[in-house]
Amino acid sequence: MGCAKNVVDSEKLMAQLQLSDVEITPTIEDADIAVINTCGFIEAAKRESIEMILAQVKRKSGGKLKKVYAMGCLTERYSKELTQEIPEVDAFFESNQISAVLEAVGANLKEELLGERTLTTPNHVAYLKISEGCDNPCSFCAIPIMRGKHFSRSLDAIVKEARGLAAKGVKELVVIGQDTTYYGLDIGGERRLPQLLQSVADLEGIEWVRLMYAYPAKFPLEVLDVIASHPNICKYIDMPVQHMADPVLKSMRRGISRRATVELIGKIRERVPGIALRTTLIVGYPTEGEKEFRELLDFVNEIRFDRLGVFTYSLEDGTTAFPLGDPIPAEEKTRRLNAIMEAQQKIAEENNQNLIGTTRRVIIDRVEGDQYIGRTRADAPEIDNEVYVTSAVHLRPGQFCDVEIIDATEYDLYGTHNPRVEVRLN
Repeated sequence: MGCAKNVVDSEKLMAQLQLSDVEITPTIEDADIAVINTCGFIEAAKRESIEMILAQVKRKSGGKLKKVYAMGCLTERYSKELTQEIPEVDAFFESNQISAVLEAVGANLKEELLGERTLTTPNHVAYLKISEGCDNPCSFCAIPIMRGKHFSRSLDAIVKEARGLAAKGVKELVVIGQDTTYYGLDIGGERRLPQLLQSVADLEGIEWVRLMYAYPAKFPLEVLDVIASHPNICKYIDMPVQHMADPVLKSMRRGISRRATVELIGKIRERVPGIALRTTLIVGYPTEGEKEFRELLDFVNEIRFDRLGVFTYSLEDGTTAFPLGDPIPAEEKTRRLNAIMEAQQKIAEENNQNLIGTTRRVIIDRVEGDQYIGRTRADAPEIDNEVYVTSAVHLRPGQFCDVEIIDATEYDLYGTHNPRVEVRLN
């Protein structure tokens, strides 16, 4: 359940299970044991995880499962309460208790093979988690409560894992962490994300490297030089700014002002021309009045992000914003979310319409009938735009091709592949 970081954890657990000859079944109907990797980030995610646990407990009570285990962020945070409320679950484990989960299902941890993963993504793309936890003091966020302080993996371990993924046919690596720009501070006293990106980009077989979860405060500008100078690093940054009204930013404890954020975005666009910027916003924060919301909406229209997502504020116990309560009604939060997304929809449609007549580099993700579906450099897997491609020749998932864009909607592109055009490597 939940984010890409959880996906990586699940993939590593699956690999360890298979190394101990435990079969991973394609569907729950074929399984004896269910292991649920939960999410506890916001209320909706917690509810989804609990519903999944209850569904598998019901299967167990009906004799369709022998055991049900739960792990991950939700259980890390609420193990005592969950044990009391859902005693039918055989055991709850914390996020990093992979060895305990393995022992529970009759497997053994292979420490020498900890980097091994069973990919659940298409074989040509994989997430590369470079760190765990977070040291940022954001008032609304419970991640430090669940995942602890920031911990950077060693550069050698990351490069080794990336090289192994490339050897398996992975062509696109999506760099993730709770805060990727913090990488290295805890082990060497300096931000080492630029060196990490360069090391990964230099690996044979890796054709796209994509940066996600970049924190705007104290952003290491050297990253921009690395992105600009490496053709296989996508000109793309995911940088959640959350809000743009200074009073809200201060209450959120984001460590950056509106002015500094606008200046940073200007530097990014200046030093990496044509870069695609993705962001995430929160509406309905306790101190967000109509004035602050209007300022956020104006900011969206002014900056014109290429990709944008919005969450409504979720009151999380244990966070520093918890004493502020949750005074904004759900209906008002939804109204504000819809207003932001309507503005972004217009921006996205205009941006996509401007691409008609151009040729874009596309990686094919899947095939549906006679339609090929892929993404451009400006699109991360699962969350961004897709390109629907027609081609006179057969294309396969993981293949790169040049596509002429002939039509566009707000969130999708449509194009044709000319097989007479030579396919480049990047």
